[in-house]
Amino acid sequence: MIKGIFEIKSILTAFDRPLKRIYSQSIGITIFKTILSVIGLVLVTEFYKFILFLIVYYTSLMKPVKFPRVKVCCMSSVEEALAAIELGASALGVVSKMPSGPGVIPDEMILEIVKVIPTGVASFLLTCEIKAEKIIEQQKMFKTNTLQLVDEIEVAEYEIIKKALPGIAIVQVVHVTDEKSIHYAMKVSKHVNAILLDSGNPNLKVKELGGTGKVHNWEISRKIREAVEIPVYLAGGLNAANVREAIEKVSPFGVDLCSGVRTDGKLDKIKLKDFFDKVYN
Repeated sequence: MIKGIFEIKSILTAFDRPLKRIYSQSIGITIFKTILSVIGLVLVTEFYKFILFLIVYYTSLMKPVKFPRVKVCCMSSVEEALAAIELGASALGVVSKMPSGPGVIPDEMILEIVKVIPTGVASFLLTCEIKAEKIIEQQKMFKTNTLQLVDEIEVAEYEIIKKALPGIAIVQVVHVTDEKSIHYAMKVSKHVNAILLDSGNPNLKVKELGGTGKVHNWEISRKIREAVEIPVYLAGGLNAANVREAIEKVSPFGVDLCSGVRTDGKLDKIKLKDFFDKVYN
């Protein structure tokens, strides 16, 4: 009987090792399959997230804007800046020295205005400088979060500015004169964060670099907006009477104005409120 028991035990022992091996392999396979499933799920999820990002990104670039942001330019005092913010401005513009046009204020006043602009409201410094060194020097002095370049600069200058001022947005003004403006806008759009379409003429003996109060050809502006893949601001003679039509024709990311909301050179709160009402209602 004892001999029989030892025989049964030896048989069980003989089966024990392969059974353990099979069990171990089974567990390993299960774990391996589980890991593969998790990795697959993550990859699929990330893939769909990436596709969704591309869809959102490119449709947001191409999609016309019905209710654009409003940039109020030519701030001349802290009181004007606070009034524009209170009424809903998304961005404020301060004008440094220019060859012509309205809105130029002393450096000391620019500093005072920029200090009161809260986080969430963009601060644009309008500069006519065309060399990176001078533009960088201005930004470091005034500390605005956006540079609005009203004159044409060389492509190499953009790269110098971006390297020296990471995180500072660059908005290039394109003066809409004729169909050539479309090609210029497409070229510079690869180097800047946004484009602002205005009615100046940099080819005159005394350059007009904005602030003319004149409307330009909105059909060309629309073509530019459709041709580039960055935000486009529309400026040039905008006021409460024509802004809705401008939005319908161009569908810009933002609208920019100066003289259209001023009376005797001062910001007119009633005109600005009327402008906002037309934009958003």
